[in-house]
Amino acid sequence: MPQESATLARLDTVTTTKILDSTANPAPLGLLGFGLTTVLLNLHNAGFFPLGSMILGMGLFCGGLAQILAGLLEWKKGNTFGTTAFTLYGIFWWSLVAALILPRTGWAEGNDNTAMAAYLFIWGLFTAVMFLGTLRISRALQFVFASLTLLFFLLALGDLTGSAGLKTFAGYEGIICGASAMYTALAQVLNEVYGRPILPLGGVK
Repeated sequence: MPQESATLARLDTVTTTKILDSTANPAPLGLLGFGLTTVLLNLHNAGFFPLGSMILGMGLFCGGLAQILAGLLEWKKGNTFGTTAFTLYGIFWWSLVAALILPRTGWAEGNDNTAMAAYLFIWGLFTAVMFLGTLRISRALQFVFASLTLLFFLLALGDLTGSAGLKTFAGYEGIICGASAMYTALAQVLNEVYGRPILPLGGVK
């Protein structure tokens, strides 16, 4: 019957609804959480001040909690790269603080230089692979991840060799790495606020 056929045809029609994502960009939060903490930690590595509660607090809350929150927000946006990067680097800061604090509490033995070198190396390896993902995103993020990869490997080599000079050099390189993450975050914020490129990010075509 024609009427019945028309009804069935309407039922078979697939309706697609496009949902507009109006949530804020969480990447600047994660990048600033990483960048601010990285700069301060590497000012210590470069020899400007000792390791104290300020750095540990930044590691717990700014480097750790802020990045994990950014990772969860990236998950909501369906961004696998952002979710993986921010969540894991947030956990990195928590694990680093735990590695420094746990021996003082008597809950675990301290780490020797070889153990710390292995810890830093595995994070460097992870970062090197994540760097490949940035080749499809922006030049600014490429610099952040490339300099972070170098930082992890320099710190690992410094622990493995016991070279104070290498650790100091790594500190200065880490300041540049953290500052580049801060630049990338603030560029995204300002570019969105003004609705046009204020600070270049070097988009990849």
